[in-house]
Amino acid sequence: MSLQSTDTPVFSCGLDASLRIVGGKWKPLILYFLCGGPSRYGELKRAVAGVSDKMLIQQLKELEAHGMVIRKDYGEIPPRVEYSLSPMGRSLGDALKPLCVWGEQNAGEIAAALRPGS
Repeated sequence: MSLQSTDTPVFSCGLDASLRIVGGKWKPLILYFLCGGPSRYGELKRAVAGVSDKMLIQQLKELEAHGMVIRKDYGEIPPRVEYSLSPMGRSLGDALKPLCVWGEQNAGEIAAALRPGS
């Protein structure tokens, strides 16, 4: 648990700390797709269906600022940028894998629960 100088906890628990990084709709998906290896922006845009350019750029910048994602700019024209997971990002991606398995195992029930009128 991380503590401030007054011994007041910064996070209520480890889950709170984790959710500060992966909170939101798109970050877990970005991390999931980057677990498969480095990706260029266009590849991520296609993989994370439904995300706008503005939101994907914002989420990637936040993940980079938090040390989860590494952005490699090749300095070429046309621009070529590649995103990959840092060691800490990879460990977070590994922690998300059981949640992915749970989602796959329960997809039918989840879909039924999310239907309007359920």
